[in-house]
Amino acid sequence: MLAPKKVKHRKWHKGRIRGKATSGEKLSFGAYGLKAQEPKWITSRQIESARRAITRYVQRGGKIWIRIFPDKPVTAKGNEMPMGKGKGAVDHYVAVVKPGTVLFEMDGIDVEIAREALRLASHKLPCKTKFITKEL
Repeated sequence: MLAPKKVKHRKWHKGRIRGKATSGEKLSFGAYGLKAQEPKWITSRQIESARRAITRYVQRGGKIWIRIFPDKPVTAKGNEMPMGKGKGAVDHYVAVVKPGTVLFEMDGIDVEIAREALRLASHKLPCKTKFITKEL
């Protein structure tokens, strides 16, 4: 699973996801892509699960690019912990995704195979997505 090797700050504030994506909203590498339609945190497990769904469907054909990286640490405290006692330990990492962000890109395969592979991947993700193609 994806996780940063080194971080400047071990624990982050929660923050809020406001507005639409201003970078990473166009296809850069492949001919087909999967674009987020709503703001969400996508965990490294969800990214890996979607990647495996795509790879399995295309039977290791073509090329796949993952355009998001989970660099935000999310902390959690144990069950039945009393209030106070500080912030919990880092539990997992998430990618903060704004509406319009391209999540995955594909190239080197037929459009129908790409559409179905990305449809299968979208079922693994917590946000609504849209299949996009490169405009010629």
